Amino acid sequence: MATYIWQRDDWQGGNAPQFHWRTAQLDSQVTRLQSALSEFLPPDAALIPDVQIQVHIDTLVQSAIRSSEIEGEVLDARSVRSSVVNKLGLESAGVADGGTAQTDALAELLITATTELNQPITLEMLCDWQAALFVNPDSVTSIIIGSLRGDEPMQVVSGRIDRPRVHFEAPPGNSLHTELGRFLHWFNNPPEDLNRYLRAAITHLWFVTLHPFDDGNGRVTRALADRALAQAENNPVRFYSHSAAIMAKRNEYYSLLEKTQKGTLEITEWLQWFLTTLIDAVALSRTRFEQVLYKTRFWQRHAQTVLNEREIKVLNRLIDSHGEEFTDGINASKYRSLAKVSKATATRELADLVNKGCLVKLPGGGRSTRYQLVEIVTGG
Repeated sequence: MATYIWQRDDWQGGNAPQFHWRTAQLDSQVTRLQSALSEFLPPDAALIPDVQIQVHIDTLVQSAIRSSEIEGEVLDARSVRSSVVNKLGLESAGVADGGTAQTDALAELLITATTELNQPITLEMLCDWQAALFVNPDSVTSIIIGSLRGDEPMQVVSGRIDRPRVHFEAPPGNSLHTELGRFLHWFNNPPEDLNRYLRAAITHLWFVTLHPFDDGNGRVTRALADRALAQAENNPVRFYSHSAAIMAKRNEYYSLLEKTQKGTLEITEWLQWFLTTLIDAVALSRTRFEQVLYKTRFWQRHAQTVLNEREIKVLNRLIDSHGEEFTDGINASKYRSLAKVSKATATRELADLVNKGCLVKLPGGGRSTRYQLVEIVTGG
């Protein structure tokens, strides 16, 4: 009996695995997703190109960080942002050059994956994507970089070394060229009647099941799915990060992958989960988009306001962390910490920001006095 879906007859026969699903159970989610996407950009935001550029940058940064985080790797956000800005050729965006070889390569991978959308994907391209994840070969001498894994069994395991739990075993290495040939032909020539977002979900499941590399399979899979999404929308500019939504449900992600890979080719549950996380991704990015829009409007309003560097730094921190930090406002003590100033200076500069219409004093007094951004308080 087959343990994994790739061992089943309906996987191995024909030009592609015979995936099937219950369309009626997906219709409402497809409708919700299309509605969320159509409402993503506020009408006035479409008139502010800088906002869309900043959201595109933010989305790529989120995708790089969260896709790596899913695999347990933590990247420095400032380095990633610097690499993304430079790889997009946006040196004027005001981000200092602080990228590393690793973040530069990852940024280039994500940008390449979602551009030149009419270009067919090849095996060589996929190998290049995997190699981009390991720009320092000396630190990973035990894995094969830039080509397919060997013939040894490829297993996804957890637990103690002496008592491992096998979550999944991939197809044998000697079948990979045939398997990837089928996959690439399907990806480059998708069925005309296949919903474009279901195509992305199948892409994700199919490729990660093949697990063609020694390492980096998850990140290459998500980059490939991002390409399918960009093709679905015919737009290389990304406004939402699917990897961020997956990271928020990381345990569910791995659990459902294991269940699906040990099940049948009836994949309704996987498709439902994938669509749900896409809807979540749009919602998450809408919040971040509104944050960027706030920031743009705020600085447009205060373009002629005379502020010192410390005040600008604190205001940017308040805007960038809206909804995550300072939900009850900022006090003099926290201002001192952020601006690295004395108590007297903190109190004086907070009063200055109130007088200049940047902050408003919240109810309360004495040591408990707190301040909030005027725009966030008024909704302006």
